Amino acid sequence: MLTGTRPRRGEAPRLSATRRGRPPRAAGLVLGVLLLCVASVTSLAVGTEHIPLGDVWSGLFSPSGSAYDGIVRELRLPRTLIGIAVGAALGLAGGVMQVLTRNPLADPGLLGVNAGASAAVVTAISVLGITSFTGYLWFALLGAAVAAVAVNALGGTRAATPVRLALAGTAVNAALFGYVNGLQLWDLNTLDSMRHWSVGTLEKRDPDLLLKALPLLVAGALLAFALARPLGALSLGEDHARALGTSVRRTRTLSVVAVTLLCGSATAVCGPIGFIGLMIPHAVRAFTGPDPRWLLPYCALFAPALLLAADVIGRVVVAPSEIQADIVTSFLGGLLFIHLVRRRKVAQL
Repeated sequence: MLTGTRPRRGEAPRLSATRRGRPPRAAGLVLGVLLLCVASVTSLAVGTEHIPLGDVWSGLFSPSGSAYDGIVRELRLPRTLIGIAVGAALGLAGGVMQVLTRNPLADPGLLGVNAGASAAVVTAISVLGITSFTGYLWFALLGAAVAAVAVNALGGTRAATPVRLALAGTAVNAALFGYVNGLQLWDLNTLDSMRHWSVGTLEKRDPDLLLKALPLLVAGALLAFALARPLGALSLGEDHARALGTSVRRTRTLSVVAVTLLCGSATAVCGPIGFIGLMIPHAVRAFTGPDPRWLLPYCALFAPALLLAADVIGRVVVAPSEIQADIVTSFLGGLLFIHLVRRRKVAQL
């Protein structure tokens, strides 16, 4: 239940719920930083070849030419950095989508955004013969944007409810992934090119991909943080947002742009990774409440920690083989989704 008096025009909305029994927000941020550091170190040290922490440190800062140096610097460090960037992007996108739609089931994967990016990339590779990352990155962004608009249109922009948006996202997901699978089976060259990319993973990703996508990821993240205040006003309802001087149309449009930049770039780098944007906003609200000015920074810290943890789990459970990170996050997210939909009432945020 929201507390405090109604703010005057131009004031920041007071969104924080009662603080009784809730951990301090600053402590949660410190916890997020610590978890991300632990996950990053674990990602560098743990895998098919377990590397002592001392060798990890020397491989990063004072390489001696040992075999561990090559593993740490050339394989695991790029993989960890990609996991941090992609995890933060997906967490931020999920937080923005849930606040914007007031829908606790909103997720870039669940609402078809990742599927749209995947379908556009497959089309670029198979139909247009584009194989360079720079080429299909723009198709991933376009596909993510089209899917986001389509789901919102099918769900009903004004009358959208969590269930309607989830159903619309499921329909769009099914249609787009059916298209992707059909195109891959029709074109064997596309199947070979997409075989490893179609399941989201951090394994064997070229670090140059991250460098090329980084400007778009940073732009999407900055835009998401800049929208925290107007999103907070919009979460009170459109009438309240207008009374506070917030442009509803501009906020919605810029939010879709931010989600498109974040999800399209992340999917182009790692393939579709689902449920990160669903799980993390739910987990961090125990610290943040509904205020996006706190929710989004938390998502940017806890989401990459979760993705790196999923990646490490995938490396060790069937070693020396690997389970892709998307499979691990989908398993965890599926359990959370079942818990949410089994509630008596899936309430709007």
